[in-house]
Amino acid sequence: MYRGREGQWAFILHRLSGLAVFFYLMIHVVNISLASFGPQVSGPVLSFFHQGVFRIGLVLVMAGVVYHAFNGLRIILMDFTTWGTKYHRQLWYGVLAATVAIGIPVLWVVVPQIVADLS
Repeated sequence: MYRGREGQWAFILHRLSGLAVFFYLMIHVVNISLASFGPQVSGPVLSFFHQGVFRIGLVLVMAGVVYHAFNGLRIILMDFTTWGTKYHRQLWYGVLAATVAIGIPVLWVVVPQIVADLS
Protein backbone atom coordinates (compact mmCIF):
# COMPACT_ATOMS: atom_id res chain seq x y z
CA MET A 1 0.00 0.00 0.00
CA TYR A 2 2.91 2.42 0.73
CA ARG A 3 5.31 1.65 -2.13
CA GLY A 4 5.33 4.92 -4.01
CA ARG A 5 1.76 4.60 -5.18
CA GLU A 6 -1.53 6.14 -4.17
CA GLY A 7 -1.28 5.02 -0.54
CA GLN A 8 2.04 6.73 -0.03
CA TRP A 9 0.87 9.95 -1.69
CA ALA A 10 -2.26 9.89 0.44
CA PHE A 11 -0.10 9.47 3.54
CA ILE A 12 2.24 12.34 2.58
CA LEU A 13 -0.58 14.71 1.61
CA HIS A 14 -2.48 13.86 4.80
CA ARG A 15 0.55 14.73 6.95
CA LEU A 16 1.33 17.92 5.01
CA SER A 17 -2.28 19.09 5.12
CA GLY A 18 -2.39 18.31 8.84
CA LEU A 19 0.75 20.37 9.45
CA ALA A 20 -0.67 23.24 7.37
CA VAL A 21 -3.88 23.23 9.39
CA PHE A 22 -1.90 23.08 12.65
CA PHE A 23 0.30 26.06 11.73
CA TYR A 24 -2.70 28.01 10.48
CA LEU A 25 -4.50 27.42 13.78
CA MET A 26 -1.42 28.52 15.75
CA ILE A 27 -1.17 31.76 13.74
CA HIS A 28 -4.92 32.26 14.10
CA VAL A 29 -4.83 31.84 17.89
CA VAL A 30 -1.92 34.28 18.20
CA ASN A 31 -3.67 36.74 15.91
CA ILE A 32 -6.92 36.56 17.84
CA SER A 33 -5.15 36.83 21.19
CA LEU A 34 -3.50 40.07 20.03
CA ALA A 35 -6.96 41.63 19.94
CA SER A 36 -6.91 41.62 23.75
CA PHE A 37 -4.07 44.15 23.62
CA GLY A 38 -6.17 46.64 21.70
CA PRO A 39 -6.41 47.89 18.14
CA GLN A 40 -2.98 49.51 18.30
CA VAL A 41 -1.40 46.04 18.46
CA SER A 42 -3.88 43.93 16.52
CA GLY A 43 -4.54 46.37 13.67
CA PRO A 44 -1.09 46.29 12.06
CA VAL A 45 -0.93 42.51 12.42
CA LEU A 46 -4.34 42.11 10.79
CA SER A 47 -3.34 44.35 7.89
CA PHE A 48 -0.11 42.33 7.56
CA PHE A 49 -2.14 39.12 7.20
CA HIS A 50 -4.35 40.69 4.51
CA GLN A 51 -1.47 40.78 2.06
CA GLY A 52 -1.83 38.75 -1.10
CA VAL A 53 0.68 36.09 -0.10
CA PHE A 54 -1.23 35.26 3.06
CA ARG A 55 -4.55 35.23 1.23
CA ILE A 56 -3.18 32.76 -1.31
CA GLY A 57 -1.84 30.73 1.60
CA LEU A 58 -5.28 30.79 3.14
CA VAL A 59 -6.75 29.33 -0.05
CA LEU A 60 -4.14 26.55 0.09
CA VAL A 61 -4.95 25.90 3.76
CA MET A 62 -8.66 25.69 2.91
CA ALA A 63 -7.81 23.10 0.25
CA GLY A 64 -5.71 21.29 2.85
CA VAL A 65 -8.59 21.26 5.32
CA VAL A 66 -10.96 19.81 2.73
CA TYR A 67 -8.43 17.18 1.64
CA HIS A 68 -7.58 16.30 5.25
CA ALA A 69 -11.25 15.89 6.14
CA PHE A 70 -12.11 13.68 3.18
CA ASN A 71 -8.94 11.64 3.54
CA GLY A 72 -9.77 11.15 7.21
CA LEU A 73 -13.10 9.69 6.15
CA ARG A 74 -11.22 7.42 3.71
CA ILE A 75 -8.99 6.23 6.56
CA ILE A 76 -12.05 5.53 8.71
CA LEU A 77 -13.56 3.48 5.90
CA MET A 78 -10.30 1.57 5.50
CA ASP A 79 -10.07 0.88 9.23
CA PHE A 80 -13.66 -0.03 10.00
CA THR A 81 -14.89 -1.86 6.92
CA THR A 82 -13.86 -5.13 5.40
CA TRP A 83 -13.76 -3.67 1.88
CA GLY A 84 -11.92 -0.38 2.61
CA THR A 85 -8.37 -1.57 2.04
CA LYS A 86 -9.39 -3.39 -1.13
CA TYR A 87 -10.68 -0.16 -2.69
CA HIS A 88 -8.25 2.30 -1.07
CA ARG A 89 -7.00 3.59 -4.46
CA GLN A 90 -10.48 4.31 -5.71
CA LEU A 91 -11.33 5.97 -2.41
CA TRP A 92 -8.23 8.18 -2.67
CA TYR A 93 -9.15 9.25 -6.18
CA GLY A 94 -12.61 10.01 -4.82
CA VAL A 95 -10.98 12.14 -2.10
CA LEU A 96 -9.05 14.07 -4.76
CA ALA A 97 -12.18 14.49 -6.88
CA ALA A 98 -14.20 15.73 -3.89
CA THR A 99 -11.42 18.15 -2.95
CA VAL A 100 -11.29 19.56 -6.47
CA ALA A 101 -15.11 19.67 -6.68
CA ILE A 102 -15.24 21.78 -3.53
CA GLY A 103 -12.12 23.76 -4.36
CA ILE A 104 -13.22 25.05 -7.76
CA PRO A 105 -16.24 27.04 -6.47
CA VAL A 106 -14.09 28.41 -3.64
CA LEU A 107 -11.45 29.51 -6.13
CA TRP A 108 -14.18 30.98 -8.34
CA VAL A 109 -15.22 33.27 -5.48
CA VAL A 110 -11.94 33.97 -3.69
CA VAL A 111 -9.38 34.45 -6.48
CA PRO A 112 -11.12 37.47 -8.06
CA GLN A 113 -11.22 39.10 -4.62
CA ILE A 114 -7.50 38.50 -4.14
CA VAL A 115 -6.70 39.84 -7.61
CA ALA A 116 -8.90 42.90 -7.00
CA ASP A 117 -7.13 43.57 -3.69
CA LEU A 118 -3.70 43.22 -5.29
CA SER A 119 -4.43 45.67 -8.11
